[in-house]
Amino acid sequence: MASSRQAGDALKGFTRLVNQKRVNDYADASGDYNPIHLNESYAADTPFGTRIAHGMLSLALVSEMLMTEFPDTWHDGGSIKVRFTAPVFPGETVETYGKIVSIDNSSGRLIATCQIGCKKPDGTDAVVGRATVPLE
Repeated sequence: MASSRQAGDALKGFTRLVNQKRVNDYADASGDYNPIHLNESYAADTPFGTRIAHGMLSLALVSEMLMTEFPDTWHDGGSIKVRFTAPVFPGETVETYGKIVSIDNSSGRLIATCQIGCKKPDGTDAVVGRATVPLE
């Protein structure tokens, strides 16, 4: 079965406000109650000077984009490797993005390699990396 996907195809990203409620909800869902995410007075004494969102929250948004883009195959062999390159601060609206950079036939299955990430409002990458996902 041939895929209609091609190298160079953009993935449909989205924007999302990362407010403190979303950070608090993520802490509840993940069990990660590090005070740098939740306690303003604690976070004020860190190098960031304020609370920051969980890096994994930003990565979850990237994973949501991949799941939406590849609903039938992302959970059946998709993988992701990223670096966290800048903190996201509560109140920032981030944007997920991606692009298929290659498609290879691996063990009889088409596998797309995608450049993926999550950008801050100033264009700085908060998360950057690659994902591989089966196409069929």
